[in-house]
Amino acid sequence: MQTANVNLPITITVRHEQVTDALREHVFKKIEGLHLDYPRIIEAKAILDVQKNRQIAEIILFCANHITIEADTEGKDMYAAIDETIEKIARRMRKHKTRLLKKNRPHRNESIRYIEERYFNEDALDHPTESEQDPEPFIVHPENYSVKTMFKEDAIMQLELSDRPFVLYKSARRDVFTIVYRRKDGEYAALDVPNG
Repeated sequence: MQTANVNLPITITVRHEQVTDALREHVFKKIEGLHLDYPRIIEAKAILDVQKNRQIAEIILFCANHITIEADTEGKDMYAAIDETIEKIARRMRKHKTRLLKKNRPHRNESIRYIEERYFNEDALDHPTESEQDPEPFIVHPENYSVKTMFKEDAIMQLELSDRPFVLYKSARRDVFTIVYRRKDGEYAALDVPNG
């Protein structure tokens, strides 16, 4: 899991004041320090409004899957307002991830029942007589996989949340089984699984 944003485009706008290098550095450091497990941040904007008696820090994150997370804080100190806004953003990111995990939790009745597969090594092909004992099978990696009906966007979201190399799902739009996987260039691809 990536723990810091690398080369993230961050736009800082300051109203009624000039932005100092220290303030700019503080905003960059705080936004880049946000965890990246979910949702993945694509772009960030910080709007700092310096008024006579109050200072407002607003941060907007544009994330993958058309998710926008924003928060603002008003206070007497801009640095404190920025820190508090980042805490609010982090809480909202955690809430969003928790909601998504609850939504995508597999239900028992939606899982496919599998017959246990047995694999034999090449020695099993050469045993001479039927009277000898059956060769001993070895297990490769048995795994239960829940196939759910969902949209492609939800499958991509589920892929981002897991360590799996792919997500198999039944398309809610087209009623076919589809595999979504991450390509080497970081983009996503989808393959339909033919029936029969």
